[in-house]
Amino acid sequence: MNPKKRILFVDDEAPTLQALERMLRPMRDQWEMEFVDSGQKALAQMAESPFDVIVSDMRMPGMNGAELLNEVMKLYPQTMRLILSAYPDQEMVMKCVGSTHQYLMKPCAPDDLKATLLRASALKSSLRNEALTRLVSQMTNLPSLPALYLEIVDLLESVDVDLEQVGAVIARDIGMTAKILQLVNSAFFGLPLKLSTPLEAVTYLGPDTIKSLVLSIDVFAQFQPSKSIGFSLTSLTNHSLAVGAQAQRIGRAENAGYKLVSECFVGGMLHDTGKLVLASRFPAQYAQAVEQSQQKKIRLWQAEQEIFGATHADVGGYVLGLWGLPVPVVEAVALHHSPTKSFAVGFTPLTAVHVANALVQEKRRTAEGISSLQVDSMYLTELGLLGHLPRWRNTVP
Repeated sequence: MNPKKRILFVDDEAPTLQALERMLRPMRDQWEMEFVDSGQKALAQMAESPFDVIVSDMRMPGMNGAELLNEVMKLYPQTMRLILSAYPDQEMVMKCVGSTHQYLMKPCAPDDLKATLLRASALKSSLRNEALTRLVSQMTNLPSLPALYLEIVDLLESVDVDLEQVGAVIARDIGMTAKILQLVNSAFFGLPLKLSTPLEAVTYLGPDTIKSLVLSIDVFAQFQPSKSIGFSLTSLTNHSLAVGAQAQRIGRAENAGYKLVSECFVGGMLHDTGKLVLASRFPAQYAQAVEQSQQKKIRLWQAEQEIFGATHADVGGYVLGLWGLPVPVVEAVALHHSPTKSFAVGFTPLTAVHVANALVQEKRRTAEGISSLQVDSMYLTELGLLGHLPRWRNTVP
């Protein structure tokens, strides 16, 4: 039997804690929950025993939610970190970037809160295995969240966001400017005219798409896998962009909201981040996985599982989780080969990324005779979305 998930709630208002405890009482069979009224007490509880998820209010005396979750990120990086607050204080929100997996507004409907906690705790379980922990511990240093990305996030979170400022920030980085213009003018976006400046790119594609491109470009730049191990950075970049663009099209076909469509895109762009980590940090073992995949005619992620005890999806989800990217994005990356592990009901970025990855490769068959990826029809059937697949397939350019 799986142990109960441990969830810690932090709020300085006693009535709020009492309401949460009453609302979540039916989950006692699945979750072991603790309720404390300060950040200091929360850290003391975590020092005694680890928690899978922490849910904190934002405004609290002594130590606010941003300070608490930043401390939790440093001391207990594998704990999923959520903010539940009625005060969207802009300055505090920005302090949470990189340390908070999800920001929920009060009042939060009971079903929405339960669903979010289920997904967060399930994701925590999927990323908590001894092999992955051992693998990560062997890395001399983990990749960091790019400074340029954080600067753009800061601008986009301002009340009176100025697209010219966003374009100017990108333009300061000549290498980033060249790469963004190369990508946005590629066939993946199908724009009717050639863009020549970062401002034009931001204006035509939208700030969130550009933000996602900046993040993914910087992620790819942090790793330089050796070509001798059978790794093509160009091929992976093109594949990631194709999956991101296709996931975005699927999101739009579902009439998903702007935020969800943006998460579809960034999830697609970053879904193979773990390949970069494994290939650059463990080149010999990764070369062995590539060779084993070819010899046994199995998928690369299956060979990774045999060699490392974890897959690139596990590693990518772990890294993005440490960065505090939203739960839906981390879930899309971590579970894109195993979507049935998700507790989400209905269309999510995971749905878009899983399907997009399969559709992009649908017509591809490797020289070794390995068939293309298949969409998990059982997963789509459970969501009631299998009938949508033909429409999604028709969006592939």
